[in-house]
Amino acid sequence: MLSISRRGALGLIGATAGSMVLPRFALGQGKRPSVTIAVQKITINNTLDVWNETSNVGERVFFPNLWEGLILRDWMGDQGPVPGLATEWKRIDDKTLELKLRQGVKFHNGDELTADDVVFSFSAQRVFGNTQPAGGKTIFEDEHKPANAKELPAIVPGTGRRLWPALAGVEAVDKYTVRFHNATPDVTIEGRLYAFGSQIANRRAWDEAKTYIDWARRPTTTGPYMVGEHKPDVSLTLVAFDDYWGGRPPLEEIRFVEVPEVSSRVNGLLSGEYDFACDLPPDQIATVQGAAGYEVQGSTIHNHRISVFNVQNPILQDPLVRRAMTHSIDRQAIVEALWAGQTTVPAGLQFPFYGDMFIEGWAVPEYNPQLAKDLLKQANYKGDAIPFRLLNNYYTNQTANGQIMVEMWRQVGLNVEIEMKENWGQIHDPSGVKGVRDWSAGAAFGDPVSSIVAGFGPNGEVQQKKDWTNAEANQMAQILETSTDHAKRKKAFARMLEICEREDPVYQVLHQNAVFTGVKSSLKWKAAPAFAMDFRASNWAG
Repeated sequence: MLSISRRGALGLIGATAGSMVLPRFALGQGKRPSVTIAVQKITINNTLDVWNETSNVGERVFFPNLWEGLILRDWMGDQGPVPGLATEWKRIDDKTLELKLRQGVKFHNGDELTADDVVFSFSAQRVFGNTQPAGGKTIFEDEHKPANAKELPAIVPGTGRRLWPALAGVEAVDKYTVRFHNATPDVTIEGRLYAFGSQIANRRAWDEAKTYIDWARRPTTTGPYMVGEHKPDVSLTLVAFDDYWGGRPPLEEIRFVEVPEVSSRVNGLLSGEYDFACDLPPDQIATVQGAAGYEVQGSTIHNHRISVFNVQNPILQDPLVRRAMTHSIDRQAIVEALWAGQTTVPAGLQFPFYGDMFIEGWAVPEYNPQLAKDLLKQANYKGDAIPFRLLNNYYTNQTANGQIMVEMWRQVGLNVEIEMKENWGQIHDPSGVKGVRDWSAGAAFGDPVSSIVAGFGPNGEVQQKKDWTNAEANQMAQILETSTDHAKRKKAFARMLEICEREDPVYQVLHQNAVFTGVKSSLKWKAAPAFAMDFRASNWAG
């Protein structure tokens, strides 16, 4: 966790005055408190389905308060695995994992969790559709259009196979024992079980829902809080579930309110309207910490900000142009100008918690304007415009970052034109000419399968959206997903990094992501090193 002192925060660039209205104490006296959290966005597509909303903003409202898996992620610690709805697990062989369920766990509708719910949660009906457990074949949305209102949205089966490319099925051994059967060997099954998507849903609630959207906007789960009210694009209220297996939740309600403008989030926090203001850029930290009774908590997280290239664009078909773009960006200057040094430029798309799978000595492409100019000359680039589809600060500092990159590209002779978009649907719209877009890439568990393969392998979003593909990279992804030979897997990862970042660039890593949250100092709560916000009893002493 980064430590931000008041004195240090006052020196951050561009600090603005903001509202200095004295705060009012919003929490109820003499009873279990409630909190209001101002967020940039609640969910991207207005559902609360973990398979349909695998986003940064979704992580914040889902975990660990609403959705839970058999294995949980240690959100307040090293992000590794801890027992959850399963108390223990063991390998049967390279393809099979057995887990013992925690007995007495209740869903929000009062049902007890059993093996039947786990089998359902990884079924064709719930996630996989008619896809088969065979890696290497990209699953496109247009192959899975729903035939009626109860069937899965087209995006879900592909997302499911992104995380579970070779899962053949889940077997109920008895009421409290399940076995996961893979079609191929996989050393990462345990990690996949605490990744985004592998959380457990109640079968009866699904069966009783009239339509998918009815279910997805109010799913029945096992977490310490359940859905009270969901107003898409406006607010989401989670209410305490007092039969929670982990003990009585400390809050009565958690209300997430959508407040797109950062200045409005900050002003609302300082006026007492909100108890938390999320996604603060560094230039707002001094404003919050300069007001009595407020602080900012934050850290870097296991997520990198990146740019993605679309090679259907006739200019970007040439890897020399994409390579030039990667060498044109002064990443350290961006970190210093927009982040006041509060984050870092990482060693490509990898994370230290990979352990001995981490590729030592690897680095992002060097900032070398002359090399970029030489590459453009070799590519015979004539200055034709390259579109840059950009959202208005979905990511912290996104617009300013985009403007800086466009200027850096201009200085080497690249003509990149920003096209402001309102939502992700417009970013991914196949009509018109694509070029560059923003994204972020995280790691759900300590293996490159959870990042470079999940993002850029055969069923990564980039290939599913038809932005880019590379046959050798897909072969490396297959090795990472199916081999049990550590040395072979590490060699495949290194080769995939070379392809994706140097030879045939599909993305460029900009910097490690960081999350800063403004909060009332009186609240005895700590920020996780993640987008997630933990409101379990273990993280609330107020």
